[in-house]
Amino acid sequence: MKRKFHWNNYMLGIIAIALAIFPFVSDSRTWTILLTQIFIFSILAMSYDILLGYTGIVSFGHAMFFGMGAYTTAVMLKRIDPTMGTFILSIGVGMLLAALISFFIGLLTLRLKSHFFAMLTLAVSGLFLVLAEKWRTVTQGNDGFTFKAPEFFKDRIMFYIVVLAILVLVYIFLRRFVNSPFGRVLVAVRENEQRTRSLGFNPLHYKVIASVVAGVIASLAGSLYAVSLRFVNTSVLTMDITLDALLMTIIGGVGTLIGPIVGAAIIELTQHYLSGLAKDYPIFERWIIFFGIVYILAVIFFPKGIVGTIREKLWKRSTKKDAPKSVPKKEDL
Repeated sequence: MKRKFHWNNYMLGIIAIALAIFPFVSDSRTWTILLTQIFIFSILAMSYDILLGYTGIVSFGHAMFFGMGAYTTAVMLKRIDPTMGTFILSIGVGMLLAALISFFIGLLTLRLKSHFFAMLTLAVSGLFLVLAEKWRTVTQGNDGFTFKAPEFFKDRIMFYIVVLAILVLVYIFLRRFVNSPFGRVLVAVRENEQRTRSLGFNPLHYKVIASVVAGVIASLAGSLYAVSLRFVNTSVLTMDITLDALLMTIIGGVGTLIGPIVGAAIIELTQHYLSGLAKDYPIFERWIIFFGIVYILAVIFFPKGIVGTIREKLWKRSTKKDAPKSVPKKEDL
């Protein structure tokens, strides 16, 4: 098991190095921007996986934390100064706001059953969307606004490298988080909340902390997303963002962390290619229908997600190899 863990780390390290080298050996601006988007949504999907995959919480309001980070960074860069110091400060402010709001929302709502909690998070997210639409002096409503990114990010390659580095750091942090004793309790809460409570743990405390961690990471993804576009509007708070995170997690593999990254890559690449085909083939103008077909096929052939299904098959194969041989019968001796 330890050897397998090391091999997984080596493979992930090689992939990360290859991705870091990619923009220096390829002059494709399109691919650089597309991969940057994949990295950003991978961070968002991993944050959602903490809720769905490791705690068993279904949230329909995850986009509000993503939007908090996006708007905080956009407003501060526009109104203060588009420097790296302001950018880093805006990330911190956005994460702090997300932590506070997720903490209070968690305390008020996580006592509810899963479907009631999901509906309430959708309602709270809708309130933030309405606030962003009406508070035009700050958000410019549905029209949104543009802003300047720090001079350091004038070269898209530098922003690409920074986002990739953040993705790696977030993955390492979340991997340590879910493999810690705290993470083991989260899994226990997901599997059987009543039994976990009978063992002396308070599931509400663990759910709230998981919600805070997920909200903070989602806010970080929102800040990076705003800078990648140099533009922000109310679309960062819509249900579409939450659904994207949900689909990325399910398609890639719930409760795997690597799965959401794979899911983000599949969804972003699929959207990119189907949208490109619409230029030559009008039928692909309704690309969302074909995207739905891709999702259905993924669920049919990979019921536990791509990474989850592959991991399960490898585990079954390894257990068969390690299984003890049958004990010979007395008459065979």
